[in-house]
Amino acid sequence: MTDLPTLWTHVGLEAAGFEGFVPFTELQVTKPPKLPGIYVVLRPSTAPPSYLERSVAGWFKGNDPTAEQDLLEMTWVMGSTILYIGKANWGTHEDGLRRRLSQYRRFGAGKAVGHRGGEHIWQLADHAELLVCWKVTDDEEVKNLESRLIDDFEARHGRWPFANRKPEPIH
Repeated sequence: MTDLPTLWTHVGLEAAGFEGFVPFTELQVTKPPKLPGIYVVLRPSTAPPSYLERSVAGWFKGNDPTAEQDLLEMTWVMGSTILYIGKANWGTHEDGLRRRLSQYRRFGAGKAVGHRGGEHIWQLADHAELLVCWKVTDDEEVKNLESRLIDDFEARHGRWPFANRKPEPIH
């Protein structure tokens, strides 16, 4: 079982075995492995963010990815550089992290790609400065580890990372 980071920072993630720490634009050059794993999006600054009026992300299936500024402000985690925790399964194409992060990058570049998870990062004024890192895990461990990481982050910060969304309750 994979250890949790002792600190939710760049240094803490590195110590926990995460690698990469590259801007999304560099993913075409620094290709993540074609293996299952977890990825985390970080912002280099802890300063309060500025938000764009419109998201730069693509409209997947006709859905506007733009969020209301009130929602963005309400979900911001003050003092944290961690914005999103995601997972990449092995998948039918057997290319895990590489494919999932390519989808995320293309979605942020305005393409109509299926990666709505973490979409709020593309409304940050400094979205081009964000970093993404990853850690390879067993395919069977991916979903459980993503949940453990989000739960640990919530235990330390009182809420989920900025761009992770809690599932809507079923009525």
